[in-house]
Amino acid sequence: MSVDLESLYTDLHAHPELSFQETRTAGIIARHLADLGLEVEEGVGRTGVVTRIDNGDGPVVWLRADMDGLPVEEQTGLAYASTARGTDPAGNAVPVMHACGHDMHVTALIGALERLVATTDEWSGTVVAVFQPAEEYGAGSKAMIADGVLERYPKPDIVLGQHVTPLPAGVIGVRPGTQMAASDGLTVMLYGRGGHGSRPHSTIDPVVMAAATVMRLQTVVSREVDPRDVAVVTVGSIHAGLKNNIIPAEAKLELSLRYPDDAARERVMTKVERIIRAEAAASGAEKEPVITTDHTLPPTINDADATARLTEAFRRSFGEGSVVDPGMFTGSEDVSWFARESGAPLVFWFWGGVDPQTFADALAGGTIERDIPTNHSPFFAPVMQPTIDRGVENLVVAAREFLG
Repeated sequence: MSVDLESLYTDLHAHPELSFQETRTAGIIARHLADLGLEVEEGVGRTGVVTRIDNGDGPVVWLRADMDGLPVEEQTGLAYASTARGTDPAGNAVPVMHACGHDMHVTALIGALERLVATTDEWSGTVVAVFQPAEEYGAGSKAMIADGVLERYPKPDIVLGQHVTPLPAGVIGVRPGTQMAASDGLTVMLYGRGGHGSRPHSTIDPVVMAAATVMRLQTVVSREVDPRDVAVVTVGSIHAGLKNNIIPAEAKLELSLRYPDDAARERVMTKVERIIRAEAAASGAEKEPVITTDHTLPPTINDADATARLTEAFRRSFGEGSVVDPGMFTGSEDVSWFARESGAPLVFWFWGGVDPQTFADALAGGTIERDIPTNHSPFFAPVMQPTIDRGVENLVVAAREFLG
């Protein structure tokens, strides 16, 4: 009996789990894989799931899907919208939503494995399917590698993956070279001297220090990066104080930095650190800021030859206008660690999840940014079809292109 992919997708969407907490999701994946007659290993890199299809001599193709949700409160209004709650690493109760489409990624990979199992007389080689946790922390692939996934399974001849995105359903976005940016996540602690809100002159106010730092950081890209280059400096979180009449002793900033390569990373990191330390000094801080790197992700670089080959395969399968070059995305991914650590080429592509007419209307009206929710938005909701079917077909076409 075939997997009801739409029911699977709505169930996963309604029950998202935060990074490294994907136990229910992993259990559902494992049950579906077992129903396909596949051997399953759970708990890889804490909550990851891995399976393989051995089908004679031939290349080894790794297919990867991520499976974690985000601390976002869903506002899509869907009948299957998430009302889930979770606990973040700091112990805070937070809403949880599949605001990045990882539920779609899991569904598509399970559907592709079902198709590959059913057509083993048409291909030869080995497929390794990796259901990865904690992509949103940039930590899941490294956790699986540290757990020995590259030693216990055949090394890949190629690593393949995909991501649903706000393109029209039926369109694939892929390019050779840098497909997604490198990134770092930073936590910055700024230290002042606390005191009574009525006596600010007796304090060193870390709230003002943090505000000045946030504003000055905006000049890194606008005034210190060549306009022809790509860089992003985002302060996504700021926390300080507990009461309106108390000046706190410290403030915390959380930053997300993006760049296309290591040279740009070095330039941006140097400028960001200079500003943080200079603003603390300008505020009279008696203690140096502490800057901690929470994660570092390399750029997602598609192998040129493999990308050209796969692009042609997609065009043969779906039509000449089905593939576009979406440009470099400034978002980041940790899929490339599997390719980098194994020495294999990588091809990572995007596939559309927006109703084509809705997208065309927004494009014609110049309202794409307003009317088409992006990944991580509380309104992000790929249309179920043809997104699911195309996600399955994409993976099958890609795997078959590189298998014997």
